[in-house]
Amino acid sequence: MLKMAVLLSGSGRTLDNFHERIVNKTLNAQVQVVISNVADALGLTKAEKYGYPAFHAKDNESINTIIQDYDVDIIVLAGFLKLYHPPSALSRAVINIHPSLVPAFCGDGFYGSIVHRAVKKRGCMVSGCTVHFANEVYDEGPIIYQQSVSLDYDDTIAVIADKVFAAECEAFPEAINRVDDRGIDFFWDRIEE
Repeated sequence: MLKMAVLLSGSGRTLDNFHERIVNKTLNAQVQVVISNVADALGLTKAEKYGYPAFHAKDNESINTIIQDYDVDIIVLAGFLKLYHPPSALSRAVINIHPSLVPAFCGDGFYGSIVHRAVKKRGCMVSGCTVHFANEVYDEGPIIYQQSVSLDYDDTIAVIADKVFAAECEAFPEAINRVDDRGIDFFWDRIEE
């Protein structure tokens, strides 16, 4: 069972999903601590409601100081909107989700509705999400799991976002379970030569 630190910047919808799946025993993980770079993030209120230690920390150094007080196997970026630099002991243990099928529509500046707008503008018929390990470059670490969604010609940006978020709710827990099953090194080793 993986012990997670969850980093977020907003409403905590992904934290809701994790909590529900942990309670239902379909996510083989435990939330040890929740940290937000936004002081009044709704996700912190939700974390407290669920009984998770919840903190505001404005920068990487502050976040890492908090994390060192907890027994953590992985750090999960759940709508965390800053480039994160983990402590060296966890440098290969940071997991992120991106709202496209990487390597399409990813990298610095591509997040949230910006991604969905670019997908719509290009006329894509498929989108989805990618769960991957994070490194020092946005959306470049080893891919753990991807899930696609079909798009219709008349899908609005909001409809695309809803379809992709529904896929994220399935894909993120699945990816975490795969990391628990195979171990972190498996995913890094399969891309390194």
